[in-house]
Amino acid sequence: MFGSKTRLVGLDIGSKTIKAAEVIDGKKGYTLSKFGLADIPAGMIEDGAIKDPEGVAETIRGLFKTYGIKNHRVALSIGGYSVIVKKISVQTASEEQLQDTIQFEAEQYIPFDINDVNLDFQILGENENNPNQMNVLLVAAKKEMVNDYVHLAEMAGLEPRVIDVDAFALQNVFEINYEPTPDENVALIDIGASKTSLNILKGDVSVFMRDVSLGCGQINQKIAAMVDCSLEEAEAIKFGDGGDRISAEDLSDIISSVVTDWCTEIRRALDFFYSTYPDDQIKKIVLGGGGGNIQELRQLLAVETSAEVQTINPFQRFFLDSDRFDTDYLEKIAPQASICMGLATRRVDDK
Repeated sequence: MFGSKTRLVGLDIGSKTIKAAEVIDGKKGYTLSKFGLADIPAGMIEDGAIKDPEGVAETIRGLFKTYGIKNHRVALSIGGYSVIVKKISVQTASEEQLQDTIQFEAEQYIPFDINDVNLDFQILGENENNPNQMNVLLVAAKKEMVNDYVHLAEMAGLEPRVIDVDAFALQNVFEINYEPTPDENVALIDIGASKTSLNILKGDVSVFMRDVSLGCGQINQKIAAMVDCSLEEAEAIKFGDGGDRISAEDLSDIISSVVTDWCTEIRRALDFFYSTYPDDQIKKIVLGGGGGNIQELRQLLAVETSAEVQTINPFQRFFLDSDRFDTDYLEKIAPQASICMGLATRRVDDK
């Protein structure tokens, strides 16, 4: 009974698709209880900003009704330029002491007015170079964006209990499914419709994070410009439902040009990481989001970075009842479900 009261529905609100998942944590491990997704029209959410709250809330209500999700306590996540994540070093202190001084410590690292952000932190442990200091992961999110997402959930009749960061939600589900070793450097890259987030892990600790405004929507925009159609029609054409409106060669050229731009941007971020951590070679890249399914991206990225590139399966260690779920369908949309599944493993009042 206690378990059901702390359980949360992971609700991933993207600019193109909204995903919801509920997970039961029992003696046999994690079991997927509910899962569903719904598309929203282009323009309702742009760069993380909610342009049509009522329209999005209506979609969320419909999603919960369609998939029979009765639990209204949700974990949400945000990302993009309204969120800053930094690893900092501070004087060794207890969590209670740091709670009192974190605002002062954060001011020198946060490019926003400190009064305009919500702050949180996680103590990582002793600083390797100075025993009198400790490493702290600092997270700052603009209050305006947090409030917009809380208000949206409440408009949909839900009770938001956790606000996470997209990159951390992906990290949580990666650690559950893949159990990284302490000395392993892994780059987690989530490529959504309009945003790509990069999170580099050393073992189970995030050491570098960056968001860039790139995503699968760029492919749709180029298709729409070439064949003069709507973004919705371009999405169908991208997946081969375009009839003879675009040649296979033209479609391949569009995907190649966009994927090449992504690889350049990812390579640039990795080079910045290497300038800070020259001895830490990244041997593995794990892709999530809609872009994770693009084979050409996996191939080109492997060549560009000399790393093993694979697509995440967030359901890998979860029990799936084949009588309740179409496992082939879940396998197909697995990369898109990764943030949502990471959120579904959160619990009320956890850290």
